[in-house]
Amino acid sequence: MVQHDKFQQALMHIFMILLVLSCVLPFLLMVMASFTEETTLTRNGYSFIPEVFSLETYRYIIRSAGTILRGYVMTIVVTVIGTVCNLLLTILFAYPLSRKDLPYRSGLSFFLFFTMLFNGGLIPTYMMYANTFHIKNTIFALIVPSLMMNAFYVIMMRSFFSSSIPDSLIEAAKLDGASERKILMSIVVPLSKPMIVTLVLMVGLGYWNDWMNGLYYVTEQKLYTIQMILNNMINNIEFLTRNASMLGSAAANMKIPQVGIRMGIAVIAVLPILVIYPFLQKYFVKGIVIGGVKG
Repeated sequence: MVQHDKFQQALMHIFMILLVLSCVLPFLLMVMASFTEETTLTRNGYSFIPEVFSLETYRYIIRSAGTILRGYVMTIVVTVIGTVCNLLLTILFAYPLSRKDLPYRSGLSFFLFFTMLFNGGLIPTYMMYANTFHIKNTIFALIVPSLMMNAFYVIMMRSFFSSSIPDSLIEAAKLDGASERKILMSIVVPLSKPMIVTLVLMVGLGYWNDWMNGLYYVTEQKLYTIQMILNNMINNIEFLTRNASMLGSAAANMKIPQVGIRMGIAVIAVLPILVIYPFLQKYFVKGIVIGGVKG
């Protein structure tokens, strides 16, 4: 029996090691590719050890440092505002749904679930936001569409409230004269720290990586986020490389790290998340486990 348990434990360790390597090695390969000379990278492919070390990718990126910095600032502003708004709406929707004495609870739950299955489509959505709400070329275009509130996050939060906040605790607070707002702010929210941090990370990642809303609703460069700027850089490089012969000798002789720049841009985009994630990891794992206990 003991040997069987040790064998199972060894298998689990091997599985987890392989899982970790499958996550770490592609990122390491991406970083090494960004430091590899373009000709070597094109000829020999990717390698964990750069055959010819080069900083040309990052020199090219540094030339656009001002634009990238502005994009970072816009991305941080959008991520912070959007995450806070999303969290407020999620909690204010999920907490009433977790209460069994809520009138029309089943109808509201069905309405929430219905939004996960059906939507109005891209064109009606665009027309509504652009022509009815007039958010095109405003910061709200980067915050409101599709990311302001997510039904899946509401269900996760509701499950956490239902499974982790004892009804007896809420009843005791009511007997002491606490209002619903007091119960939510002084009892429910402090006890929901793991789930809240989990949602902050998930929603924040959604805002940080989002570029579709900018593609649809933003044309002014001052509102470009880092993802939009980096995507434009890739498109510009591809255009210059593809049409170098038509643009004259200067463009033809220009050495642009087309492959390496993609890797360098990906590293720059993901770096802030890598810095923040270790501080939130323990709450993230706990929130995911508890939030998925029951629906």
